[in-house]
Amino acid sequence: MQGIEGVAMRADEDAAVRGRDGVAPRGRGGAVPLGHEQHGPGGPEIWIRGTVGEPEQPSQQYEEDQQLLLRTRQFSWVATHGGAGSSTLATVFGGHDAGRDWPRPDRGDPGSVLLVGRTHAAGLDAVSHTLDIFRRGDAPPGLDLDAIVLVADAPGRLPRQLTQRIKVINSVIDVYRVPWVPAWRTGDLAGPLPREAASLARLTGRTAP
Repeated sequence: MQGIEGVAMRADEDAAVRGRDGVAPRGRGGAVPLGHEQHGPGGPEIWIRGTVGEPEQPSQQYEEDQQLLLRTRQFSWVATHGGAGSSTLATVFGGHDAGRDWPRPDRGDPGSVLLVGRTHAAGLDAVSHTLDIFRRGDAPPGLDLDAIVLVADAPGRLPRQLTQRIKVINSVIDVYRVPWVPAWRTGDLAGPLPREAASLARLTGRTAP
């Protein structure tokens, strides 16, 4: 793959240093874990000031802003092997089809990457190889791997050994599955999405036809 195959690997330490800014860590809902409380002159402050009521719900404007953000965010679909399906996915869900090349943010390509591969053994090998490039920090600068998108290579259930391999990949990064769609095989890309692809549609901001 031009620009992807043969890339040397190095350790990616960015994730390991996140959060080391001296600020006390916070748990679910913003709570400060035990032992990290901020004490005043008289000890821990335990009084709650003001009216205690139901948690404030996100405003309608906030939800609309989030939807707008999803609609305006663009992705680059990168095929990890020939016939992965990146062109079809870019047509159906929107975004930039990078094919088997690296996207070029300096030329206007989206830097958010979705790696695409088929669910057969060779496809999963190619996905794992390219995922390792990102994990070791050897992808070109300006690219951020968002998720893996696996497209069914045939109708029906996967063999158990392939399902297990997908679980391993999913333990490292989010994996979105796209089922076998007969209409896509004949070039009909304008129909409704299969329900199994709903989560991918939300990620990409794709609206229903």
